Amino acid sequence: MAGAIASRMSFSSLKRKQPKTFTVRIITMDAEMEFNCEVKWKGKDLFDLVCRTLGLRETWFFGLQYMIKDTMAWLKMDKKVLDHDVPKEEPVTFHFLAKFYPENAEDELVQDITQHLFFLQVKKQILDEKISCPPEASVLLASYAVQAKYGDYDPTVHKRGFLAQEELLPKRVINLYQMTPEMWEERITAWYGQHRGRARDEAEMEYLKIAQDLEMYGVNYFAIRNKKGTELLLGVDALGLHIYDMENRLTPKISFPWNEIRNVSYSDKEFTIKPLDKKIDVFKFNSSKLRVNKLILQLCIGNHDLFMRRRKADSLEVQQMKAQAREEKARKQMERQRLAREKQMREEAERTRDELERRLLQLKDEATMANEALMRSEETADLLAEKAQITEEEAKLLAQKAAEAEQEMQRIKATAIRTEEEKRLMEQKVLEAEMLALKMAEESERRAKEADQLKQDLQEARDSERRAKQKLLEITSKSSYTQPMNSGSTALPADMPTFNLISESLSFDFKDTDMKRLSMEIEKEKVEYMEKSKHLQEQLNELKTEIEALKLKERETAMDILHSENNERGSSKHNTIKKKSAAETSTSDCWPSGEVSAEHCL
Repeated sequence: MAGAIASRMSFSSLKRKQPKTFTVRIITMDAEMEFNCEVKWKGKDLFDLVCRTLGLRETWFFGLQYMIKDTMAWLKMDKKVLDHDVPKEEPVTFHFLAKFYPENAEDELVQDITQHLFFLQVKKQILDEKISCPPEASVLLASYAVQAKYGDYDPTVHKRGFLAQEELLPKRVINLYQMTPEMWEERITAWYGQHRGRARDEAEMEYLKIAQDLEMYGVNYFAIRNKKGTELLLGVDALGLHIYDMENRLTPKISFPWNEIRNVSYSDKEFTIKPLDKKIDVFKFNSSKLRVNKLILQLCIGNHDLFMRRRKADSLEVQQMKAQAREEKARKQMERQRLAREKQMREEAERTRDELERRLLQLKDEATMANEALMRSEETADLLAEKAQITEEEAKLLAQKAAEAEQEMQRIKATAIRTEEEKRLMEQKVLEAEMLALKMAEESERRAKEADQLKQDLQEARDSERRAKQKLLEITSKSSYTQPMNSGSTALPADMPTFNLISESLSFDFKDTDMKRLSMEIEKEKVEYMEKSKHLQEQLNELKTEIEALKLKERETAMDILHSENNERGSSKHNTIKKKSAAETSTSDCWPSGEVSAEHCL
């Protein structure tokens, strides 16, 4: 008795010495946070603090995860934090992760922060190969991840090698083909260039819409044994429970949709699934640890609750969140349209300015060429005038010589020669003088014609000079006209803020008519998306065909072979579940409240 009292006193003294607060480290997908928590805090107190810090309202998808001897566990909301089997050294570390996955990300994820956390988590699971992804889909997903990070593709900024340090593809996909990193980057960039105009949240949502169709998306796998001792895998996801072969995590052997399950329970290591149809045998299996059965039951309860919630009308909180999200989406869309208009007007102004500058340079070149032509015409005219003057003087000299020769001939004829020899010599000289005079006359006539021709060329040169001067005057007048235009065009960028002033007068008064018009636009976008999805599938098939020749068959894993077989058969996890849930009963009869139970350690 005395020993019991002493031990109780010792325990009380230790409890008094225990600090009132302790440090907790929370690791999200893109950040780390530390909090000082009170010793008496329960899991819900810490979880709510983290959600408030992140600004997260869709809390039902998330939880705080920790590890117990290599086994995953989640913090319970109604249990004290320090009462969990967590390491007692500070800071106590938890991972803030998505615990439950939506059936349709586009319909269920409302907040941008929720969508962003899901995007980061699913992307990491694909890169870590926890979710198997075909090569062609991996390239497409990588292109959306690049769009979410870098924005619109710009060849001047995103040059070759800008993705060299990025981890975008699973190592399994890279090793499966004889392709260099440059070849992979080229194919990713080709898809990336087609996503122009998508904001970060839109690119992340497109990523999730593609990833949610992968067979292993959102599935938690657990190793189990059936009654015969055969090793199997149990998969728990948003649609139900699935049984897989150990070697095939893609296609389930048996599926139990939530609306066909009446009850799940465990006793020690044995777990029981009771179908709603009593004609179907109860399925029992054994897990490795009791802790694993607790985790399976916890995931079953959470996924079933969300399954039921999706099939009921949204709560007031969710309706308000969706309304706010629609308004925010409309506001962002209008803002993007305004920015797009301003960008287009700025680009048009820059193009106009460049065109005017180009035209001005062209006119300057034409004016320079006209000046040079005028100078050449003036020089030619001066040379022709000088040559005409020389030719005219030469003609005058020739005419003077011809006159002198004529006078000499007359003088010789008038002179009397007495002797025959003198007469013969005189006749010969007369003949020579006549020949010389004839030649002089011909040369004089030729020189006169040449002078006339030079005068005519001079007149034409002067006419050309006059026309060149007239053209120069016309070009000069045009240049003086375009210079004010150019000064006005260069001032365009300075006037750009006027767009902002105009845009600032816009009001975001979302009337009913506006919301109806927005709803019609959204419906139209959905129809366009279905058409684009068909085109996208064709592009994926083309990419698969293109890289198929580079595949190394000897490096194919069992998962790759299963992917190919499933594609050839057209079968998948979702097809199997849809066939089983074709005769879905009303949700009120799916799983009566309170039927989920456990015989131990609940």
